[in-house]
Amino acid sequence: MESYSESRKKQSKKRMRESQIERALVKTVESMGGLAMKFVSPGVDGVPDRIVLLPGDHMAFVELKAPGKKLRPLQERRREQMESLGFRVFVVDGVERIAPVLKEIGGDAR
Repeated sequence: MESYSESRKKQSKKRMRESQIERALVKTVESMGGLAMKFVSPGVDGVPDRIVLLPGDHMAFVELKAPGKKLRPLQERRREQMESLGFRVFVVDGVERIAPVLKEIGGDAR
């Protein structure tokens, strides 16, 4: 049987908004001396939310999603298109995914 605190943690994770995850990503990247710039491409839909630039010439695109949410078909096609050009595109759907993704990009997430 699940404890009350375990149940609350699961509920809290499910209610976490994409904007909260995005703020945590930006804060973490900045603490590493990097930039997590909002990526807006007028006339081109489905692009990732952020371009992450880390010290040492490390770069990747990051799409943020609320926990349990998946990429829309257009976002998936855009991801495949960008990856076919040699760019890395990551999906972050929880704050617990930030450090592993930044480590894979090439940073030492704190």
